[in-house]
Amino acid sequence: MPPLDPALGSSPRPDVWSAHQAHCHVQYHLQADAEADVLCRVLNHFALQFLVPQRVSVQQREATLHMEVELDGLSWHRAEVIADKLRNLICVCSVELQQLHPLRLQATG
Repeated sequence: MPPLDPALGSSPRPDVWSAHQAHCHVQYHLQADAEADVLCRVLNHFALQFLVPQRVSVQQREATLHMEVELDGLSWHRAEVIADKLRNLICVCSVELQQLHPLRLQATG
């Protein structure tokens, strides 16, 4: 079986709807029910796109989890699609998406 090393090379899942769109650095702010599997459900949406967050922060306050997920290297369109998918999770109460750094051109070559 070949070794799996997603940290090397480019993402095997290109953004075909926004292939020529500049990439951005985004942060998701989520509030969700404090259940044992919520973090796995949320992070699975990024894993399915072969995306590894730069930073994940989770705090539990009473019956609510407050999460921040920071990513770089995806188009704004893809970031919005993932935010919509996260909003569809029954355990997620709210999702806010914000751009942290200005858009930069995708490296080609």
